[in-house]
Amino acid sequence: MISAIYGFPRWLALVLPVLLLCSCLNVIKPSREFPSYSVPAAPDYAQPTNWAALPSRVDAADVVPTRSGLHDQQATAAADVFFVHPTTYLGRAGWNADLDNKQINHITDISTMRRQASVFNGTARIYAPRYRQATLFSFFDEQTDNGTQAINLAYEDVKSAFRYYLAHYNQGRPIILAGHSQGTRHLTQLLRDFFEHDPALRRQLVAAYLIGFNVPDSTLQAVRPCADSTQTGCYVAWNTVDWGQEYAPYQHSTVTNPLTWTCDTTAALSSLNLGGISYSFNKVDTAVVDAKAHNGLLWIHRPQSYGYPRFLLPGRPELSHSFHLVDYALFYMNIRQNAAARVRAYERRSNGQ
Repeated sequence: MISAIYGFPRWLALVLPVLLLCSCLNVIKPSREFPSYSVPAAPDYAQPTNWAALPSRVDAADVVPTRSGLHDQQATAAADVFFVHPTTYLGRAGWNADLDNKQINHITDISTMRRQASVFNGTARIYAPRYRQATLFSFFDEQTDNGTQAINLAYEDVKSAFRYYLAHYNQGRPIILAGHSQGTRHLTQLLRDFFEHDPALRRQLVAAYLIGFNVPDSTLQAVRPCADSTQTGCYVAWNTVDWGQEYAPYQHSTVTNPLTWTCDTTAALSSLNLGGISYSFNKVDTAVVDAKAHNGLLWIHRPQSYGYPRFLLPGRPELSHSFHLVDYALFYMNIRQNAAARVRAYERRSNGQ
């Protein structure tokens, strides 16, 4: 539901206010009901400015960590990724972000495009729409339907962007869906609306990376959790927390171990972690954490390397001792390798091998 801004020296000045605000949710609660605000103008996805990433231009999704030896290979990629970013709007001036807000767009670019979407640039062309995202408080609004209305409005944009992508960009290529937090919430709905009842579109699905949001096992029927590292037409999901944490609403949720790409509960040693990417984004930290799937959550022991913070929110057990901010970063190299492996498997199966 939230993405911090990863960068130095700016990150400290920006992340600390985020964490302080989140310690008191009323501070980020819009002061009026949803209908009393003017709805920001809907995006026209024919305009490149309404995309945070496109493979036809230079943008933040093209970067790779320094000193990593990685390269942006979108120009020759065999697949596409449709990436939906997490919440980068924390304001209370309205329930949904305005796409003309340059500050919000900048935060999206330097944080989520750079440190999440970029994981796919070795395997897929990256298409990442901007959208009128729901403000962070929408996901904690338990007393009214204001948050639901804001989330629904945001999803309408994601759905519109995906339709535009299919009509104008895809050209029958294999598709990876990927998101985080609010983005994953919208992608889960997108799978229900577009893929569940369309066998032809399902055949284009390499995999969906539904990270950082609760995905109950019963959410999808035709698209099921991936059983291993090379299965296609399936999805993976996880929410990373301190080892030993429990949260009852997640007990029937899908949790994939990104070190083994299975849903079993066997603990995986940190030696299987090919590398995390910290806030500094300047090196690969190998063996940064271990991982174990347990009751719908992904347990890890705290990383010894600097730059992988927990997200602590008093009074919210689902976020206490959570590594939500670094669901991607802790397993960056494993995700990158796995996306490539699934695309290769998809191509072999498409060619009848």
